[in-house]
Amino acid sequence: MTEVEIIQRLQAIKANALALYSNFHVSAIVETDDGKFYEGFNIESSSYGLTICAERVAIFKALSEGEREFSRVYVMSDGDMPCPPCGACRQVLMDYAPNAEIVMFSEDGEKKAAPLKSLLPYAFDDSKLRK
Repeated sequence: MTEVEIIQRLQAIKANALALYSNFHVSAIVETDDGKFYEGFNIESSSYGLTICAERVAIFKALSEGEREFSRVYVMSDGDMPCPPCGACRQVLMDYAPNAEIVMFSEDGEKKAAPLKSLLPYAFDDSKLRK
């Protein structure tokens, strides 16, 4: 997909977000190394802690389909500035897509991009679990 197509797709996905409580709509697309795309949007629960972000929906869909290699994660949220993934999403992405580039868009297409590792320095990862 071209960048214009990515932006259009993110806008369409974001329109379906179930942001019933925050009214903050987020969409995400995870791109695999072999060019497949998995989409997600945020889904909120009245028990706020059970809410799941768009980035985790998209990566969990990809993982459940057997994908293991990821190149990019595209994110779009409401607002006029690109919004980075939250801390919980950064951690999950670090576990499953540590080398991914995070490409963030504002509602009107303003872009900011950064390697995930720069968004989560000194990350907790599986190396911390082994002796």
